[in-house]
Amino acid sequence: MESASLEVVFEDARLIAINKPVGQAVVPGRGLSEEPLAAQVGRRLGAKAFVVHRLDRDASGLTLLAKDAAAHRELSMLFEARRVRKLYLALVRGRLEGEGVIDRPLRQFGSGRMGDDPRGKPSATRWRLRAAAPECSLLEVSPETGRRHQIRAHLFGIGHPILGDRLYGKDRPVGGAARLMLHAWKLEFELEGAHYDLCVLPGPDFLAVLSSHGLSLTEKGP
Repeated sequence: MESASLEVVFEDARLIAINKPVGQAVVPGRGLSEEPLAAQVGRRLGAKAFVVHRLDRDASGLTLLAKDAAAHRELSMLFEARRVRKLYLALVRGRLEGEGVIDRPLRQFGSGRMGDDPRGKPSATRWRLRAAAPECSLLEVSPETGRRHQIRAHLFGIGHPILGDRLYGKDRPVGGAARLMLHAWKLEFELEGAHYDLCVLPGPDFLAVLSSHGLSLTEKGP
């Protein structure tokens, strides 16, 4: 499969932020036919691109890569210390009101899926309603920890799986959506005295699914 062109959201001497499209893996993996994002960025830079954090293959949005080992170490430490504000958009099945925190330990099961388990690692996800339709809710979601599939597993665990999810949900893809309705929207952090406030809006495929439910990013639903 031919690689899509890179959409660079921000770049300086130490890091580069990419708007990753749906369906592209960040790092190499078994059975991949397309070039992973890290390799594509490395070709553009003419040097190794260091992956700071990963975004699910089926999700879209901000993905941060460092240009050298020192920057990678510093950025990774910020993520580990929870000093990076991460904000996602998620369209979920069902109606939610207000805001809340999902505080449930997660661990990986033999199926490869993550799920609630007292033996799992502490995991917390904050959410806030942005807009609602009769059968779904658009949320702003902020994971306080960085577990694999955390947002997807937590929202499924409270009975509100993400539309388009092919892994978490009783009927898959959830709601028949053409894509996973999860988008990494914003990243905010401080690095060596500089303030980074990165943002990228979701693409037409995400907005089309919103529109099909009578929702948009600027107007509240019924």
